[in-house]
Amino acid sequence: MPLGAINYIMIALGALVIAASYWGMYLEKEVDGIFALFISPVALIGAYLWVAFGVLYRPKAAKKRPAQSS
Repeated sequence: MPLGAINYIMIALGALVIAASYWGMYLEKEVDGIFALFISPVALIGAYLWVAFGVLYRPKAAKKRPAQSS
């Protein structure tokens, strides 16, 4: 599987923030409102970057201990 569970969780959280930002702009119904001009653009850029990071993220592999010689 190319993406792990953590990747899907990160993508889902990003999608949730994207949906909430657009929903907030819809509720405000003002082009020049505070939410539409300042809050939502920052949240959307952050959420889109978070989704991209979620797709590209690969957890660090556990370090293997070298074999001990006796």
